[in-house]
Amino acid sequence: MLFNSFHFLFFFLIFWPIYLALSGTSRRVFTLAASYYFYMCWSTKYIAVIWGITIIDYISGIMIDRARSQSTKRLYMILSIGSNLGLLAVFKYFNFLSVSVSQALHPVGINDPPFLLSVILPIGLSFHTFQAMSYTLDVYKGKAPAEKSLLNYALYVAFFPQMVAGPIERPNHLLPQFRRAHRFDWANVRAGGRLTLWGLFKKMVIADGIAPFVNMVYGHPDRFPGIALLLATCMFAIQIYCDFSGYSDMAIGLARVMGFELTTNFRRPYFARSIGEFWHRWHISLSTWFRDYVYIPLGGNRVAIPRFYLNIMITFMLSGLWHGANWAFVIWGAFHGICLVLSHVTASLRASIRRVAGVEKFPAALAFFQVAITCSLVTLGWIFFRAASLSQVFYVISHLFPLKHLDSVLFLKAGMERADLPFLLFFVAVMFLVEWLMEHPENCPRIWWHRGFRLAMYYACAFTIIFYGTFGHVDFIYFQF
Repeated sequence: MLFNSFHFLFFFLIFWPIYLALSGTSRRVFTLAASYYFYMCWSTKYIAVIWGITIIDYISGIMIDRARSQSTKRLYMILSIGSNLGLLAVFKYFNFLSVSVSQALHPVGINDPPFLLSVILPIGLSFHTFQAMSYTLDVYKGKAPAEKSLLNYALYVAFFPQMVAGPIERPNHLLPQFRRAHRFDWANVRAGGRLTLWGLFKKMVIADGIAPFVNMVYGHPDRFPGIALLLATCMFAIQIYCDFSGYSDMAIGLARVMGFELTTNFRRPYFARSIGEFWHRWHISLSTWFRDYVYIPLGGNRVAIPRFYLNIMITFMLSGLWHGANWAFVIWGAFHGICLVLSHVTASLRASIRRVAGVEKFPAALAFFQVAITCSLVTLGWIFFRAASLSQVFYVISHLFPLKHLDSVLFLKAGMERADLPFLLFFVAVMFLVEWLMEHPENCPRIWWHRGFRLAMYYACAFTIIFYGTFGHVDFIYFQF
């Protein structure tokens, strides 16, 4: 079931009145049942995976809390983390590891075919396991109390607004909210409704409008000139942002309508002035997860400089592997790690150049230049993310130039009407303008804060979705992770 589907609209229109009519335990039981139904609309058999994660980690949390010795606590923590990572290893990484080992053995004369499992990755498994592991690790470290209510913990794992693609929640933030008595709040409904509408606009109008051209070019990159490859790469940078941040907006908005506050997952990342800042703005719940549970335990920046750089590389490569069982994702993570390491290595040199050149006297121009460089690097990295294989990555990068004339017939082949292209460009420009104004509220014109103007913009957004949105079963990109 997709947020951008009529199925979900009918589901929520039935769910919400009943949710409001109930209270206490009955409301939580109903919400959990609705969450399981939401998940089983993709697959009924894999609900057992959710139950398994829930039971194992719930019991492990209780036992860690009750254990008197550190060794016993560690045993239950390892049992929980091992179970979660074991699920990921079987469903997500087994075939990748099997193929990689088989290929590594070819040079020594062992040419046996890899053993492959015929399994489908349960949707959202990486999000479920990482959220569950954050609970176990926080209980083990004493940062969060063990949840005594199985019902509350089951909701923590399966809460439908964010169970498929995040944001990844921490126990101290989400679990206490299940114990509160959420009442109807018109302010929450308005705020959540606006955010959900904005997410639908980004997903259905922009991301899904761009997708056909990107899919066509990256489906057969050898058939297209460099200008088409470059344009498709730039369009994918917009597509993946609007697709994933659109989902996060909808998840946070729907939860807010119900009275819940979820973690902010995006904060206008394409206005970042460095790679480090980009990762403080992009997929924030995952970035902070790797920071708290991988980077800091490795020593963070409290170690010798070479080890500090190694910690950065390990964290980013693991982040890349989290995104997909493919060497292209690992290299994508390594690319961002290298960019971040180089930014640290060259920090003093760049500061000296800025000072000598006097560019710091022109802060707006400097900020524009830094944003442009950061966006260019991020967009280059997206090639590793979007391409189907490493060979395709290298083909795209090596054929981006020289640029030749772009034949508009390519858009027609992708199912994009010429008459619609100016509107699509306009909608992208509007989205970035709105985000720029959100980034710089001091520059907002006075009419921006006028209630009538904002109401008109919400209606315009709704009508744009109706007339220009892509309707049908169009999955979100991050569902594959």
